[in-house]
Amino acid sequence: MTTDAHASHGGTHDAAHHGDDGHDHGSLRSYLTGFGLSVVLTAIPFWLVMTNALGNTNLTVLAVMAFAVVQIVVHMVYFLHMNARSEGGWTMMALIFTLIIVIIALSGSLWVMYHLNTNMMPIHDMRQMP
Repeated sequence: MTTDAHASHGGTHDAAHHGDDGHDHGSLRSYLTGFGLSVVLTAIPFWLVMTNALGNTNLTVLAVMAFAVVQIVVHMVYFLHMNARSEGGWTMMALIFTLIIVIIALSGSLWVMYHLNTNMMPIHDMRQMP
């Protein structure tokens, strides 16, 4: 086997075994950026709820939901490597599917929490206390 044939075979062999299929697999920097954004996008809503910084429950719920949607986008971009140019349209279908699932999950969660709060909270009547 000549050195040219061995070098060309080694190049294809290494590319095939190391997953170099032309897709962007991310770098350590992009993963750390995604992780940092995820931490910030979790800490801010936590702070908003724990300190009641906005002063209005409905406004706080909307802010937490907005941060949740932004965090989903961050996960899709930095961890799932979804962008406009990958896989010939499958990314757009995955995005639409994700948005439908997010809308169902968020609206269903809000509906369940509202009805649990309304129907399960005890009524405090000070006249009934001994």
